Amino acid sequence: MSTLLNGLAASSGIAIAPAYLLVGPDLSVNQQYSANENHEVKRLHDSFTLTLNEVQTIRQHAHKSLGKRAAAVVDDQLAILDDRSLHAEILKKVNRDHLSAEWAIKKTADEQLKILEKMNDNDYLSSRATAIKDVTKRVLSHLMGVELPDPTLLNHRAIFVAQNITPTDTAQFDRRFVAGLVTDDGGRTSHFTIMSKTLSLPAVVGTEKATKIIKNGDLLIVDGIHGKVIVDPSEEEVDHYQRLAAQFDREQQEWGTLKDEQTVSTDGRHFKVVANVGTPIDVLDARQNGAEGIGLVRSEFLYASGDRLPSEKEQTQAYKQFLTEMPGQRVVVRTLDIGGDKNLGMLKLPQENNPFLGFRAIRIGLAKPEILRPQLRALLRASVYGRLAIMFPMISTVEEFWQARKILDEERQRLLNEGVQVADNIEVGMMLEIPSSAVMADAFAREVDFFSIGSNDLIQYLFAADRGNPRVAYLYQELHPAVLRLVKKVIDAAHAEGKWVSMCGEMASNPLATPLLMAMGLDEFSMNSSSILHIRSLINQLSTRQLQPLVHKALNATTAAEVERLVRQAVPKVIE
Repeated sequence: MSTLLNGLAASSGIAIAPAYLLVGPDLSVNQQYSANENHEVKRLHDSFTLTLNEVQTIRQHAHKSLGKRAAAVVDDQLAILDDRSLHAEILKKVNRDHLSAEWAIKKTADEQLKILEKMNDNDYLSSRATAIKDVTKRVLSHLMGVELPDPTLLNHRAIFVAQNITPTDTAQFDRRFVAGLVTDDGGRTSHFTIMSKTLSLPAVVGTEKATKIIKNGDLLIVDGIHGKVIVDPSEEEVDHYQRLAAQFDREQQEWGTLKDEQTVSTDGRHFKVVANVGTPIDVLDARQNGAEGIGLVRSEFLYASGDRLPSEKEQTQAYKQFLTEMPGQRVVVRTLDIGGDKNLGMLKLPQENNPFLGFRAIRIGLAKPEILRPQLRALLRASVYGRLAIMFPMISTVEEFWQARKILDEERQRLLNEGVQVADNIEVGMMLEIPSSAVMADAFAREVDFFSIGSNDLIQYLFAADRGNPRVAYLYQELHPAVLRLVKKVIDAAHAEGKWVSMCGEMASNPLATPLLMAMGLDEFSMNSSSILHIRSLINQLSTRQLQPLVHKALNATTAAEVERLVRQAVPKVIE
């Protein structure tokens, strides 16, 4: 009898193959001390050297076998191995506190991870945590003299099953033999997602118990579309998923033909489908999936490593890279959005009872202009290399936007006075994610060049329900009439002032929401790159005029379930 495991779909596709468990040795460390500091320092030096050589070899293999982009996923590990501040902290624990090499490594890693533990809402910051765990695991394996699983030993087609698959694991894959990926842990980090998509591997993460239930050689079905894993499937289930896999392949080929096409409804209404990105390497994925621009650059990646703020020069180079990689296309950069569940080691923020409602995002930027001003100067310097738009996050009042805009204008004038060239066509907008801003959208629309609706936060604030809390997850309802009414109010207010509106939250890539957003007049859909062609295909098959009765009914509905029924009845393509 088959067993069903539910998880998160990290990379689309369907695979049917035997399981290959990638389970490592026990590397748990107890509290240990040593009176021979010199011996422990030498052990540390030797293990770090071995780990560095190991990771460099893995990177070379990945570059040769999988390409430059795949090799870059282990760069975080190399950066950590070269991080002098981390080395100094570990050595201090050995020399001053007389800790053993193993215990010093473990304690330092735990301290770093504690800083990053609540950053699962930001892909790059989460991948930093993954890199720390990976490096720690490899250094400890050398200190303890035990071997880690070696993916290169696989010589037949199989589905990898692991508690967590790290970037260095995936960089060793042989694409001939890896059919799919299944993990216990949740984190859809950018590196894991990038690699699985680069290899076109179906992946399901967050199953919690796959390694406990699955044995080597068990036949598995990995459904990377719906986030399901079937262990020991029946013949009927295998036949069913073989048909689905064939259908998925046909669909992918059809969507691939849309890569270089525009997004136009059947009645001639033009939309833009653009990408959300977290690092410069994500831009390649966006281009490969036909993005018509970048709707959200999460600038937090620049602040994710080290113990200092990035310099103006470092930021300028990064923003220049985004702009030059998307010639002629608009690139929207969000200023630093930290606080809430995203904190940085080099910036000590106060402990708060309600951090999501506290000192975060633009509130930090306005209170600490020494952080905001260099970022704005870097963006202005980079603006000459492409079509830049700047977006301020977490704006609650018009006064906040005025203050942020004033700082931007001051830095622009300073640069011009210094003889620095700055583009004169920079659009300046705001992330609309707070209900008060949505209610006052008509007033904001007179001040901004554009709105980008952050549906994730807007919905959680609208329903007063933390979207990361499973006990109230049922209240996160993208199709609820209250959400739709607020979104329509924002769009109407912007259009009344001749301004454009984007949406960059999960709702933008929800096929059930697409017909409604089209009919309400949303100008731009910004999403994870993997969803772009799907949403473009859907838009290209629908008529905005014919959808007007649907949106009218949806706005006057009572529940999200009622809205979903209306959409499924009116647009059969969504059901398909």
